[in-house]
Amino acid sequence: MLTDSISSFAPCQRLVLTFVLAMCILVACVLSTETTMPTQNMSNKERAELREEAREMFYHAYHAYMENAYPADELMPLSCKGRYRGVTPSRGDMDDILGNFSMTLVDTLDTLVLLGDFTEFEHAVKLVIRDVQFDSDIIVSVFETNIRMVGGLLSAHILAEYLQKHADTMHWYKGELLEMSRELGYRLLPAFNTSTGIPHARVNLRLGMKDPQLKKSRETCTACAGTILLEFAALSRLTGDPIFEVRAHAAMDALWKLRHRGSDLMGTVLNVHSGDWVRRDSGVGAGIDSYYEYLFKSYVLLGDDKYLARFNRHYNAVMKYVSEGPMLLDVLMHRPHAKSKNFMDSLLAFWPGLQVLSGDLKPAVQTHEMLYQVMQMHTFIPEAFTVDFQIHWGQHPLRPEFIESTYFLYRATGDHHYLQVGKRALKTLQQHAKVSCGYAAVNDVRTGKHEDRMDSFVLSETIKYLFLLFSDPQDLIINVDEFVFTTEAHLLPLSIAQLGNATFSFRQSDEHNVLDFMRTCPSSNKLFPEKVRKPLRNFITGSCPRATAGKRLSALDFQASNADHLRAVYDMGITMVSVGDRSQGKVRLFHSFYNAKSHEEGEMGLQFMQEMLELTKMQSINQLAQLQAVAYATDEKAQDWIALMAGPSHFSPELIGDQFVQGDVLLANPLRACDESLENAEEARGKVLVAERGDCTFVSKARLAQKVGAAALIVCDNVPGSSGETQPMFAMSGDGKDDVLIPVVFMYSVEFGKLSAVMERRKLPLRVRVMQMVEFKRWQLAKAQRQNQTAAVTQKPDKEL
Repeated sequence: MLTDSISSFAPCQRLVLTFVLAMCILVACVLSTETTMPTQNMSNKERAELREEAREMFYHAYHAYMENAYPADELMPLSCKGRYRGVTPSRGDMDDILGNFSMTLVDTLDTLVLLGDFTEFEHAVKLVIRDVQFDSDIIVSVFETNIRMVGGLLSAHILAEYLQKHADTMHWYKGELLEMSRELGYRLLPAFNTSTGIPHARVNLRLGMKDPQLKKSRETCTACAGTILLEFAALSRLTGDPIFEVRAHAAMDALWKLRHRGSDLMGTVLNVHSGDWVRRDSGVGAGIDSYYEYLFKSYVLLGDDKYLARFNRHYNAVMKYVSEGPMLLDVLMHRPHAKSKNFMDSLLAFWPGLQVLSGDLKPAVQTHEMLYQVMQMHTFIPEAFTVDFQIHWGQHPLRPEFIESTYFLYRATGDHHYLQVGKRALKTLQQHAKVSCGYAAVNDVRTGKHEDRMDSFVLSETIKYLFLLFSDPQDLIINVDEFVFTTEAHLLPLSIAQLGNATFSFRQSDEHNVLDFMRTCPSSNKLFPEKVRKPLRNFITGSCPRATAGKRLSALDFQASNADHLRAVYDMGITMVSVGDRSQGKVRLFHSFYNAKSHEEGEMGLQFMQEMLELTKMQSINQLAQLQAVAYATDEKAQDWIALMAGPSHFSPELIGDQFVQGDVLLANPLRACDESLENAEEARGKVLVAERGDCTFVSKARLAQKVGAAALIVCDNVPGSSGETQPMFAMSGDGKDDVLIPVVFMYSVEFGKLSAVMERRKLPLRVRVMQMVEFKRWQLAKAQRQNQTAAVTQKPDKEL
């Protein structure tokens, strides 16, 4: 064990300078132009009372768990008993967080130290060592087990050694928690045995991936795979066993390679074997949130420049495509100007806190203010809410992310507004979530109905951040600025960077340039949180100042999610009416001079409508230019043809002008075309090969088709019911190598189903043409014109008679 090197907590100078300097620049930029606090200051007495109330909240929940639920994983606060895996009625996938390993106690250990309760911490550590074991035939979430259990054990180990040296207690402790975390880490490692290095989402604690239920395991989320490195790096450096950190670095490297090279965005769900994206929604909320967090914090904790560069690349992409003023709306990673959802989820509330840590304060203040207004509107921030701030999903499981961001904003600015926000959050929990046996999640914020659920993060994060918010540094036994908070709010010391091998400096690679390492001061014009919040004060209620009429809103700049833009077009006499299913987001615009606020704005509205019409035409032309066609003749003489929509690929040659590839259609055998060869390889030569999506990358299928001599490849979707009529055009991405020389197109299930039906009806092989859709249209138009001319010549003598 490396007791001496950890117990001093002397932080790595370069890391501290980097981190503290960023914070100093933030505060300097904020405070340089203001001398007084605009928000009513909270007295020291009130702040101390709120700190003690947060302490009482903790013990109300902690004692309820220990007296009524331990050694269960969670407390069920309404029935006042423990939740055990395999005993309590199943909640489906939600129960993957449970491993019958006393999760709430392990997750809560370091909070006891922050509260200064060394006696209870020592007692709890003894209970964990005595009672907790991991040799169970139970399938658990790799992500949740890592952040709650491995992180909780590591943090408690580090603090136990600290107390041995600085509080003259726990001299009996010999590193048992570290050994437990190592054992658990080894039980998670089988999940990393994939062709990409990206871990499976779930693993059996005893059987690894040999559990029959895991044989079809394929998919994981970006956050699930990208929220491992902090804990695994700390585990490797504390134990001297490098395997954990090596596997976690490999997973992060594999994820980075899967970003969309054009937008620098990531999707949310992927296939761990093929690397194919299953869900291409890109945002900062559920499914991707802590991946961004761990990129930045891995740089802070480990000092590896490549993670800062990667974070900055992603961050710039998020702020360019996802950020809409204070709102953060999911887009499609491969079509970043297309929104994929009309709602936001509550997990994005962590983002302002991460922005504070990375040095971008202004948008952090804006998004936090928007979320605070959502909270005031609905009592709690609902699990998801729409772009007009109505409830999409009404649950609230007492999540910590908003309070976490409130804490970091207060630490960065010293603005007492954030103390007042924290007070509101605390009192809301006390009034609406407190029950006789702990704190109960809210099933629906509209009714206030409770749910028999108290997640471990209520103690490990939610109440912890409230306590820290109302505490002065001198109130705490440790200096939290010498630690990195994991995504579960566990504490890992910056001195970890001094242990283990020196990290590789990514600046040596040509994959990044100097711009990826730059960060600027968050303001150039008297930035102070109050000044940023003021224009947003009534953002949700709709009474914030209107955009000035000095600059006309153009159709190109218009954003439907921007409240000021909506008011501006309304003033111009333009109304929007939804067309068809609201979930499609399609609207029709109507303009009337009579509805305009003034004659001048009516003229601007007319100009706006003309611009919108031209813009729509251009977008249609651009999309049609990329759209591919798989065409076939409907008769034996090949006089009449039908074209089915297909999407392009980024790694195959583009068919330009009147170029096309023609051949008989042949289904690959096996259909997924992921093996080294095809059983019908000889038959495939010169044919248009069809392969189903899945099991390997698109470009792997293309290389195999090219290897057997196919003229072209059609990849058909494996999602039943998918259609190009209802879903955005899909463009297949490759791996950066330009070695595919045959055309490759993608067909959704409905379109390929039509082609397949024709193939079944025909006795002879079906011959198709792969070409650009716009060229097919021109070809058909030219053919129709020739037929009309022929008909006119034939009829002319009759007219002369």
